[in-house]
Amino acid sequence: MSWNFLNNRPIYIQLVEQIQLKILSGEYEPGGRLPSIRDLAAETSVNPNTVQRAFSELEQGGLVYSQRTSGRFITDDTEKIAEVRRKYAEKTVLEFIDEMRNLEYSTHETIELISAIIKEEMQ
Repeated sequence: MSWNFLNNRPIYIQLVEQIQLKILSGEYEPGGRLPSIRDLAAETSVNPNTVQRAFSELEQGGLVYSQRTSGRFITDDTEKIAEVRRKYAEKTVLEFIDEMRNLEYSTHETIELISAIIKEEMQ
């Protein structure tokens, strides 16, 4: 996954979201070590202070913890990861439902569309 940032939202929030997605998708494994602030700043072309702020947010959310001399690590609490993953999925679905309502799709039409797309994808 590449690092893409938009101008309409704070970079640290976007960084939190993208790191979170890497954790939830398994790209960053439970118990695994995160890149250092300096390395991630270089990789993302973001100020190290911004990376530090993002890491602090992730720590507050319980997905990341720090060991004073060893760096930051993804929690090995798979239940916590599953809980955050579920909340992320629910948020995504609710946003999708809002968009479908804005397009004036009924619940039935939305479900039919989803079913048709899933059937196409499975072939």
